[in-house]
Amino acid sequence: QVQLLESGGGLVQAGESLRLSCAASGRTISSYAMGWFRQAPGKEREFVATIGHNGTPTYYGTSVKGRFTISRDNAKNTVYLQMNSLKYADTAVYYCAADPDSGSYYYTDDEYDYWGPGTQVTVSS
Repeated sequence: QVQLLESGGGLVQAGESLRLSCAASGRTISSYAMGWFRQAPGKEREFVATIGHNGTPTYYGTSVKGRFTISRDNAKNTVYLQMNSLKYADTAVYYCAADPDSGSYYYTDDEYDYWGPGTQVTVSS
């Protein structure tokens, strides 16, 4: 079993940056694809980004492409999400997820077997 724990969320102003971390425990995630999703109040969970087990490939949701960067440090069993030029619309709970099979449907939450509890990101306009 893999346990995931997100950190780094908080309250920022529009245009500022945040870096989220997702620390894994229980077993190594070095062979897993990893993803970030988010869910705003009253909305469905939305795909944000994914990264392959060795750092490639990376894919991004349309609304964050060019502003967010996903990365990983397998030696630290940790995945990151660097968020720049934050917008009010980025306000959501952000979730880290692990996919042991590195499947093709990386943009769907059904693809991922393990989830963290989430961290709140609030962007003031």
